[in-house]
Amino acid sequence: MVSPVSGPEERKTADWEHADDAKCVRASRRGELAAFDTLVGRYQRRATAVAYRLLNNRDDALEITQDAFLNAYQKLDSLHDPKRFGSWLLRIVSNLSLNRRRSRALRRGASLEAWRLDEDAHADLNAPPSREPGPAQRASAKDLQTQIAAALDELPDMQRQALILFSIEKMPQKEVAEILGCSVQAVKWHVFAARKKLKDKLSDYL
Repeated sequence: MVSPVSGPEERKTADWEHADDAKCVRASRRGELAAFDTLVGRYQRRATAVAYRLLNNRDDALEITQDAFLNAYQKLDSLHDPKRFGSWLLRIVSNLSLNRRRSRALRRGASLEAWRLDEDAHADLNAPPSREPGPAQRASAKDLQTQIAAALDELPDMQRQALILFSIEKMPQKEVAEILGCSVQAVKWHVFAARKKLKDKLSDYL
């Protein structure tokens, strides 16, 4: 992904490698472009992974992540607590992703690999398994993938976000609450409700 800031300042990014988020945010506000490059490098993988899981489309996820960093850079002055840059950024990512879902018809060809993505959102999702499955196994797996994609897509926005951030991204409930703009108790309820709905919808496959 192309950084929102580039040029000679990129050579200085290493100078900010050990600085905390708050220091990088304050420096970015002063025009230290390398400091924001550090924030991009620090959160790019997680932001892309969250966008991918919300959108189920790699190209859309990369585009949303780019837009999120651009928006964040332009609105740094509105961030009241520089220490919370990560949560603030992921909230931007989530909002942009939901807007994209509402405005475009997304492909439903989800893969179970979406649940297993590590922080490297550019990993090859189509790498062959160590043992080639037979035709029956492939058909069964494809059917399950389709059902999971449909079930996830039918979840209300808040439930889908809470499930992805807490259960898949393994983020603390307090941080998820900050991103979603709700209470910790609300996060617990959304996750519980999402899990129950998935279990009900996929009961014939589990």
